[in-house]
Amino acid sequence: MTSRRVPLLPLLSAVLLPAAVAMVFFYAPTERTMGVVQKIFYFHLSLAAVAFLSFFVACVAGVLYLVRGKRRWDAWGAAGVEVGVVFTTLVLITGSLWGRPIWNTWWTWDPRLTTSLILWFIYTACLILRSAVESETRRATYAAVMAVAGFVDVPIVFLSARLFRSIHPTVIRSDSVGLEPSMIATLVVCMAAMLVFWAGLVRLRYGLHLQEAELGDLTRRLGG
Repeated sequence: MTSRRVPLLPLLSAVLLPAAVAMVFFYAPTERTMGVVQKIFYFHLSLAAVAFLSFFVACVAGVLYLVRGKRRWDAWGAAGVEVGVVFTTLVLITGSLWGRPIWNTWWTWDPRLTTSLILWFIYTACLILRSAVESETRRATYAAVMAVAGFVDVPIVFLSARLFRSIHPTVIRSDSVGLEPSMIATLVVCMAAMLVFWAGLVRLRYGLHLQEAELGDLTRRLGG
């Protein structure tokens, strides 16, 4: 008899994501000043957190690839960049949706927004680089260097609203959290749901990259 392993991450995602959405709309109170549009905040912040985590994974994987030259580190790096670009795109979209009724504009060249857009351009360029270089070794090396160098912008994005004059709200500070207890609980559940979903996506893309590389090896051997 064969046993089937239950896919833990998809199962947790299927439970946590609906729970997070329900808490955002039915448990967390409506903010007095911004109204219902403030509820985008829970998704916006959670998306930003996992986007940063994606690029951290890509940076660490890039360093390890440059040191050890193992294919698996290139696969982790590629997965981190791909998922990070997707989540950064969603961060920019949700930020614009949140900002439009509050700032009366879809976009402003605020330090936080500008540095986030630069981050998106950096890692999108990394994806383009991967598709433009045919040699696996050179592609992995160039992408690793770019992933490591691009990560410099992540702390700049994080600190931009604190270091520069910015209209972007800073809710969580080192000395206080400007949220009610029910809002904090909702944010924690949203962050947990997004983290589990993120982990499943990165793990899936990592496995697919390894399979693509092995298929390429097999194709070359049969062709030779």
